[in-house]
Amino acid sequence: MTGWVLLSLWMAEVQTLYKRTVKWPMKRTNTFAVRPLSDTGEQLLRDLLDASAALWNEVNYQRLMRYNDEDGFEGDVWDADTGRLEGQYKGVLGASTAQQMIRKNSEAWRGFFRLKEQYHDESNTSITEHPEPPGFRGNEDDGRRLKTVIRNTSYSVKWGDRSRLEILVGSELKDRYDHTGRLRVETAGDPTWPDYKKQGRLDLWYDEIDSTFRASQPVTVSDDTRDTPLANETAALDIGANNLVACTTTTGEQYLYEGRDLFDRFRNTTREIARLQSRLREGRYSSERIRRLYRKRTRRRDHAQEALCRDLLERLYAEGVDTVYIGGLTDVLERHWSVETNAKTHNFWAFKKFTERLACTAEEYGISIAVRSEAWTSQECPQCGSTDRTTRHQDTLTCPCGFEGHADLTASETFLKRYTNNAVRPMARPVSSEITDFRDAENAQRFPARFEWDDHDWPESPRSHESPKEQRTNPSTVHRDGNVASGET
Repeated sequence: MTGWVLLSLWMAEVQTLYKRTVKWPMKRTNTFAVRPLSDTGEQLLRDLLDASAALWNEVNYQRLMRYNDEDGFEGDVWDADTGRLEGQYKGVLGASTAQQMIRKNSEAWRGFFRLKEQYHDESNTSITEHPEPPGFRGNEDDGRRLKTVIRNTSYSVKWGDRSRLEILVGSELKDRYDHTGRLRVETAGDPTWPDYKKQGRLDLWYDEIDSTFRASQPVTVSDDTRDTPLANETAALDIGANNLVACTTTTGEQYLYEGRDLFDRFRNTTREIARLQSRLREGRYSSERIRRLYRKRTRRRDHAQEALCRDLLERLYAEGVDTVYIGGLTDVLERHWSVETNAKTHNFWAFKKFTERLACTAEEYGISIAVRSEAWTSQECPQCGSTDRTTRHQDTLTCPCGFEGHADLTASETFLKRYTNNAVRPMARPVSSEITDFRDAENAQRFPARFEWDDHDWPESPRSHESPKEQRTNPSTVHRDGNVASGET
């Protein structure tokens, strides 16, 4: 054996040992609300975010024109004159923030090109729709989406009794508002990761739905910072539209997030958009009011999604869950297609976007997301295993063997049992007085915690812990439309 071969084997052994013994740093995120200290400070912050969106739009416009080979724009997308734009905006934003906005746009374009390659790769089936180039952040007439990114050396965060965030702003903006030094704002909430080794660049934006400024701070923490001590529990999610998420954990907990009211509001806004479009004069396809309704509809949904992800994962974190299984919508549209199903799955719930948001939020809590097939789970009887004899009526799944339970919660429990060796422990909840009326006493003890959206949070519903029979006999809980199937049938 030659010396080079021996050296190579030795180096490989050293690298393997190094990987086993070295604790690699973990990436996590602190998310918190931001409160300006005065009306002047709020207007200064708005101008900073607005100028950032304007810079993004100008860079994106030059790159999009080159990508589409429009007249007057020659060369590659990377030939955009970003140096001139940086010089134009650095007086307001500061040189570092102007650079970060341009870099952020570059990252978006590189991500677009990667997705495009994957889409045209026949061996890759993960990208099913042709990706679109990065979009614009509103416009001056209708209002821009207020958002910026601050370099890690251009801001500081202090936590404690007087928590605050200080960010760098450009000299022109400081002169406009007679401001000196960095802009200081209050922060609200306790950070999930207060002890970190390094901070990343800060995302700062205005949440129009909640009328609140928010910030997202990526941080690097050591592996010694355990986010979930002794976490070894598992959860599985059944994702739909009428019931947005049904969750079962190996600790025996079950959570149900209801979405019918959200979808009704989404549908009503969609109808209003269609009505306004029908009144447009010939040759026109949109108006400021229509565009405003589109933005309002999307932001309302996104706000509910973000709040749901955080509420659910906080509960799972407290339960000691370290892995969450989610399924795709494989074959749903082919087998259960309808106008309403398509509207719920793609337009309203934006399934893919939700799962991506869930994965990003889970990372903050050190929880892993695993995508698995959930074929047949929504039709399988957990008592006898039958899939062709079960019947679903509204939210109830029944089987001739005597089983009766909530369809989506049953699906999440079946899904969980399929991919974990841990037994699902009985619920630590009081047993209903009507338990004798159930032929499946074990499942009758499992009354989930139900949550309904109130435009800001997901408080527990007054109907929590009701049995399926109690819901059917209560007129206020009966719904005419069924849930979107969440797996193959």
